[in-house]
Amino acid sequence: MSALDSVLPSGNLLLAMKYTPKHIGELIKRTRKNLGVTQKELALTSGTGLRFIIDLEKGKPTCQLGKVMVVLQTMGIKIEFVPPGGSGKKED
Repeated sequence: MSALDSVLPSGNLLLAMKYTPKHIGELIKRTRKNLGVTQKELALTSGTGLRFIIDLEKGKPTCQLGKVMVVLQTMGIKIEFVPPGGSGKKED
């Protein structure tokens, strides 16, 4: 048993995650539409491709993390990483 076994949920990790790729894709799509931006415009602005944006909005779990973060930043969507253990300090 590793140290991670005591803090990570057992079973399907996607079910235990607060935000799944599908949730993130839905958030991006909803935000994009609220901003009045097309998928093509978002792809051009974020330096990604149209196919990537389509896959991302559909919740494809294998989208490249670096590109996902660029799209989130481009749209002004903030993310927060908080380590376990209650240190209270956020890692932005």
